[in-house]
Amino acid sequence: MYSTFQVSKTQCMTCNNEVLKQLGSLRGIFGAEMDRIDGKIVVNHTDEITRAEIGKKLDELGWKELPQDNSGEVAYDDPSIWGCAL
Repeated sequence: MYSTFQVSKTQCMTCNNEVLKQLGSLRGIFGAEMDRIDGKIVVNHTDEITRAEIGKKLDELGWKELPQDNSGEVAYDDPSIWGCAL
């Protein structure tokens, strides 16, 4: 099954790679893809792990899911031109 998370687009590629690595280490996750243009993380997983558990791990890693308004639309943010400085 697939779970999609709408997240902030302001993270840098190094941060992106780390979150994908951390997600991949969880039991029941086959893979994850990140789309920085649309601000989406799509996780391919079994029923060994729930969407809520994946969301909790993303939150621990600093990737909060963006809230939706009453119509179900996600509040998008603009990508950062700076990312993070390493």
